[in-house]
Amino acid sequence: MSPSARPMSPSAPPMGPPTLPSDAHVAVVGLGFGDEGKGATVDWLCATRPVSLVVRYNGGAQAAHNVVVGAPAPGRARHHCFHQLGSGTLAGVPTWLGPAVLVEPITLAAEAQALAELGVRDPLGGLTIHPAARVTTAIHVAANRTREDRRGAGRHGSCGLGVGETVWYDLAHQRGARAGERVENLIAPADVTTPALRVADCRDRARLVRRLDGLARCYAPLLRGSPHGHPTVAELAVLYEEFAAAVAQADERHLAAATTRGPVVFEGAQGALLDEWFGFHPHTTWSTTTAEPARRLLAAVGAAPPVVLGVTRAYHTRHGAGPFVAEESALLDALPEVHNGAGDYQGGWRVGHLDLVALRYGAALVRPDAVALTHLDAVDRLGSALQVVDGYRFRGRLTGQLARRITRRLPVPAQPDLARQGRLTARLFGATPVGRRVSADEVVRLVEEACGARVLVTADGPDRADRTGSWSPHGVSAHGGAGPARVAPVVPVVPVVPVARVVPVARVVPVARVVPVQCGRVGGQWLW
Repeated sequence: MSPSARPMSPSAPPMGPPTLPSDAHVAVVGLGFGDEGKGATVDWLCATRPVSLVVRYNGGAQAAHNVVVGAPAPGRARHHCFHQLGSGTLAGVPTWLGPAVLVEPITLAAEAQALAELGVRDPLGGLTIHPAARVTTAIHVAANRTREDRRGAGRHGSCGLGVGETVWYDLAHQRGARAGERVENLIAPADVTTPALRVADCRDRARLVRRLDGLARCYAPLLRGSPHGHPTVAELAVLYEEFAAAVAQADERHLAAATTRGPVVFEGAQGALLDEWFGFHPHTTWSTTTAEPARRLLAAVGAAPPVVLGVTRAYHTRHGAGPFVAEESALLDALPEVHNGAGDYQGGWRVGHLDLVALRYGAALVRPDAVALTHLDAVDRLGSALQVVDGYRFRGRLTGQLARRITRRLPVPAQPDLARQGRLTARLFGATPVGRRVSADEVVRLVEEACGARVLVTADGPDRADRTGSWSPHGVSAHGGAGPARVAPVVPVVPVVPVARVVPVARVVPVARVVPVQCGRVGGQWLW
């Protein structure tokens, strides 16, 4: 890394509340490429004050939120990698999966079983799902992996769990896509004539079979000759019927009721730099990873907006393909990762210095009211090797030579423009970091200046006990309200589905052809 040409320009003083209002709703949002510590932050929020509900509002089973909770006996700490259930589960807080979440029943069953083995009683008993949430099926997973395999060296860094394919299929149906037609950046393998499968459909046998049959017919040409298969439509229909019988369903009125009982925590998935519209396309996810969905959900039920808590590490990381200007492979040994590693589809684990340029961009997208700064123990481990990236040098489009001018802020587009984001991605691949050494006591200040918000939560280890924060018992929220004040609610458009629960049947559904996510594996079979 080349030395900085000049010291960092001073930023405006951090804004936002001096402490976290204990009675405010909170949206926990990653400011990087994911893996910032969102799950552990949600767990801490739920364990240190009364919380009525954790809302997962974006993404799907590709989320991997690690929570570690110590136990009285040394070496007996509990660890779980949350994929779909909220990270407040170990603190006893129930979960609602919102309408934009992609629900994958097979990995959900695996997650519930893993939590039961940790001592969580009836893990699905605290789960409620929006009936309009789309279902990621084994067919989507097979299609996703087939497409990613065929990209070869140009792979996008997909997790291989069918999340993007689920969103794509819904878009393709809405647009009436025909065989060979391009929708976004994917080609329709056949005519898309059947609507996307949603959670409510799994309670109607005839509709469920029609949706699955149409899905299988659409992807049959793509999967012909592929090593990735899936169970038959009949097998999947039985599995998803049992899934629907085992979980409660409720619409936005479930959220509205929760806001009257106490604060709600919104748990974001992935990070701002992977946002579907403003991330570095095409190495992004297929969902909105900023705080906007949380703000909209609360507004729809007449609740006060959330305090947005942006989360970042004291250094940057990235999983898989995509631009990573601050990457420094030598840091892999200095900063070992216990709960993250290479994924079969997502790719390798990557580490870099604290990137203030990327952090400024992520903060501009999220607009945090406060910051949670995690992995501060790395600052001590790095010692004199601690650096930050304070600027980029881009190569000239015509000459290919590095520009003399240093870019310290990436422009934030006013409107979604994937072509523009794709051009930015290409430039980032050729950018050179401009770094400088810093002392440990500078890190918090630099993060606050980059984010324009105070650091109110810190963590110097993986355990819940390693986190500290500042609470105000009845503080004024960042938006000027005294706690979760209410306004006129908006009547939800989706009817409430009765919240009837049954015990899952004790039948094993073989899914050997569907490889589960890395965390929480329980062999090759799952119980419903």
